[in-house]
Amino acid sequence: MKNLNRLQKQSGIIGTSDGISQVLEMISQVAPVDISVLITGESGTGKEIVAKAIHKSSKRYNDSLVVVNCGAIPEGIIESELFGHKKGSFTGAGSDRKGYFEEANKGTIFLDEIGETPLETQVKLLRVLESGEFMRVGEAKTRRTDVRVIAATNKNLSELVKNNQFRQDLYFRLKTVNIHIPALRERVEDIGPFIERFALEFTRSNDIAYRGFMPDAVRIMKQYEWPGNVRELKHFVEKVLVLERGERITAQMVEKELIDLMPLSSNHNPALPVVINNPSDRAEIDLILRQLFMLKQDTELIQNMLLNNNNHHSPDATSYPNENSLEHGISLPQKSMEIVEDGYRFIRDDAIGDMLLKDLEKEAIKRTLKYFNNNRRKAARSLGMSERTLYRKIEEFGIEPKIKKSK
Repeated sequence: MKNLNRLQKQSGIIGTSDGISQVLEMISQVAPVDISVLITGESGTGKEIVAKAIHKSSKRYNDSLVVVNCGAIPEGIIESELFGHKKGSFTGAGSDRKGYFEEANKGTIFLDEIGETPLETQVKLLRVLESGEFMRVGEAKTRRTDVRVIAATNKNLSELVKNNQFRQDLYFRLKTVNIHIPALRERVEDIGPFIERFALEFTRSNDIAYRGFMPDAVRIMKQYEWPGNVRELKHFVEKVLVLERGERITAQMVEKELIDLMPLSSNHNPALPVVINNPSDRAEIDLILRQLFMLKQDTELIQNMLLNNNNHHSPDATSYPNENSLEHGISLPQKSMEIVEDGYRFIRDDAIGDMLLKDLEKEAIKRTLKYFNNNRRKAARSLGMSERTLYRKIEEFGIEPKIKKSK
């Protein structure tokens, strides 16, 4: 355990989750052994940091670590960049040049985004891995290099092999040891430490006062999935600190910036089930209230039809009832609020009693706002109303006081 703690401190790998503990354990086991390693994980999870940790803990730590982003090198020059070239071998080759494999001799080479390499280049990569031999572009002389190879990818190499986009022999050679880094959404307990580290580093280097993140702000950030993983989180923390310079970061500040990162689908249907983390009994209550709220529109239409029939309204009369009549309650047929599925009654009539529709509406709005952490835009869409209508309802029902910003 002490060795893992020291490794974590030296490498700068953040987190206490089970996933990160397994990564650290793997690093401690494979680093001293001169063997190739494949690091997998989504973009932004920190694959380069893991590669550097392996190098620092290996027997080659005194020699260089050469980092190569294979996806950033154009296909036409990638072999020249990796293996070097001879003077005059192509236009622009004005002199002999060493490639990355020669530069990394006695050390480690990290091939990031290995899945982006062309098939022709993969053949030469396999040869280097197997025998340490290669040839510069435009040269017939075989050269040797003593280098440890660490590769990384955010792609599913086995799928690329099936689609003939990646060589099977190179894939099996690379995956001798595989270290998988879990996505940030799979280790939300690590988000808090990441926020503190990024915030402290950024505010110190930019001479910005740092007063911390409120617990509610961190809680909201843990609910976001972070598709860009640690990289996206880092940029977000820096953005908030710049925009709210010198202020303690609140939930409202975080929510204001996150709302643009979490667009709701244009075909979002508030009638569809919503995945929630509430206990089953709370979830059932919330679902019932939501169902009742959505039934409100149909019930209002029925009320209007009854009123029109009683008052002999003309056919072109408005199809909506008077708001005052709704607020004071209208006698409805005894079974009008009964919800039944396959003969099973979910809500008894005597459980509703004389509760007014506006009370149900108020409760549904309160619970929906709470579920979305007072994000009014999302709450409005979930409830099937405009934001303007939701604001009016909030004022009408006195659901929450107006928030005054401190000067």
